[in-house]
Amino acid sequence: MSLPIGLQLYSIKDEIEKNFIEALKKVAKIGYSGVEFAGYGGLSSSELKNLLQELGLKACGSHVSLGLLINDIDSVIEYNLEIGNPYIICPNAEYNSKEDFEKMAETLNRLGIKCKAKGILLGYHNHGHEFQEFQGEYGLDIIYKNTDRDLVKAEIDTYWVQHAGLNPVEFMKKYAGRCDLIHIKDMEIVNGEKRSTEIGNGIINIKAIINEAEDQGTKWLIVEQEFFNKSSIESVELGYKNLLKLVEGCN
Repeated sequence: MSLPIGLQLYSIKDEIEKNFIEALKKVAKIGYSGVEFAGYGGLSSSELKNLLQELGLKACGSHVSLGLLINDIDSVIEYNLEIGNPYIICPNAEYNSKEDFEKMAETLNRLGIKCKAKGILLGYHNHGHEFQEFQGEYGLDIIYKNTDRDLVKAEIDTYWVQHAGLNPVEFMKKYAGRCDLIHIKDMEIVNGEKRSTEIGNGIINIKAIINEAEDQGTKWLIVEQEFFNKSSIESVELGYKNLLKLVEGCN
């Protein structure tokens, strides 16, 4: 088995903002198999579907704001079904208390029911603030404990797990069966500051994450990067090439 590699397009938001279509062409040229959206460049679903087919790219997910999911979930589902995207992901939310995490779990379950009924899956993507603790329990664990594993998938961002001082592989094991999509970026520490860097240029054990993803039957490895020492497109190209070597080495 060789895990396909997708790109979270937020990583190249500067390219996306300049020219959405040309940005996707660059991603395809690098060799990525799929893209995870964070907006659709103003294209209709039919236009985007045709563009993906033309470029040989698959939609591996789409990050959609919580507000839009709550207020217009039916339209979101319809658009993503048209472009062939199997996963709608809630990318972020604000939390001030344990109750906020519990309420979020209720919301995700409700949205997950609507998604599953239409033949699409809902997921949640973490950052770092979900690792605040409440009586020894992480906020992210509260979300997953209180959501149905068949309704809400765990798009675990392994960088933010490591950023919180935890082991990404062990955290993935905890949610085996829910990790259809895994976000991968590497970490460097500069003057005591943790920040993302190209895959293969940091301290995270990416190979161990790949092995665990293989064991779990993960559908996509998704590259993401938020800090750059070179252009964003150069960075995601290097990250792709390094990740591809690691994936091939794990087979």
